[in-house]
Amino acid sequence: MDIGFTYDLRSEYLALGYGEEETAEFDSVQTIESLEEAITQLGHSVTRVGNIRSLVGMLNGGRRWNLVFNICEGLHGRSREAQIPALLEAYDIACCFSDPLTMALSLDKGLTKTVVRAAGVATPNHVVIDSVEALDSPGVLTGLGYPLFVKPLHEGTGKGVNEGSVVHNEQGLRQRCSWLLERYRQPALVEGYLCGREFTVGILGSGSDAYVIGVLEVVIRQRQSGYVYSYENKEFCEQLVDYVLVEDARIKQEASALAIAAYRAIGCRDAGRVDVKADAAGRLCFLEINPLPGLHPTHSDLPILCTKAGMSYVQLIGEIIASASVRVKGAKL
Repeated sequence: MDIGFTYDLRSEYLALGYGEEETAEFDSVQTIESLEEAITQLGHSVTRVGNIRSLVGMLNGGRRWNLVFNICEGLHGRSREAQIPALLEAYDIACCFSDPLTMALSLDKGLTKTVVRAAGVATPNHVVIDSVEALDSPGVLTGLGYPLFVKPLHEGTGKGVNEGSVVHNEQGLRQRCSWLLERYRQPALVEGYLCGREFTVGILGSGSDAYVIGVLEVVIRQRQSGYVYSYENKEFCEQLVDYVLVEDARIKQEASALAIAAYRAIGCRDAGRVDVKADAAGRLCFLEINPLPGLHPTHSDLPILCTKAGMSYVQLIGEIIASASVRVKGAKL
């Protein structure tokens, strides 16, 4: 197939003056080269497109592809991950990963939790706070008790998450919400804090064909400061985090069932990751879902999980393309 390749190259945005945290979700040259090589090894032709502005220019010039392999995170707005899928949908061009509705929904952590809870998936109680004054509203914390976990409503890569995210009283909650509201210019998600072990579940496929590749435990090395899977821990995971493939049958079954239910509830396609964590009683609960998982071959969670589970990087990319190919019109699959 003729495949277009859209991506946000981190170095380009840094050169334009954007900061390290602003560009944390964007991709390195190594990721782009690794993906291009994998797609080529699978027998497809690849056109490097780049970001959404480059895509607009190519589409305007009449360029088309059988399929677009899209890993653009987007720069502005809570629907930023949906921008390229929506543009391609308007041009009737198939793309890898979830459609615009799922992409937009999943970036709003509060709405995502509401949807998966309606589907019967366990997740901590939560409230969305859009101003410090909202904390004075009667009953705003009904169903919640300290300690609480506070993070930005629609950020990724652990932005706004560090050891200060766990708050133990009203004063701490006000301070944390105030800081997040000012720094990230978006509401804060306040939810019950889960104190147990943390896992991420890798999933491939779409709908009833979706299946779990494996479950990976995220272990923060105790000698480091902070015990949450923070922005710093994700940025420097090679030095700060151990990833352990779970072999315990009970945990694998519980995590897999919870993750696949959440994945299907919000309509994910092709591939994704679901983060889960245990409460004080050991029961696993849904934390977040990522329908556009990072694909750096050795730094991103999903490829790390696949490697540990015995699936090569090229096989992973092949599975993603095969899943998306059913939406390609007239292509030789």
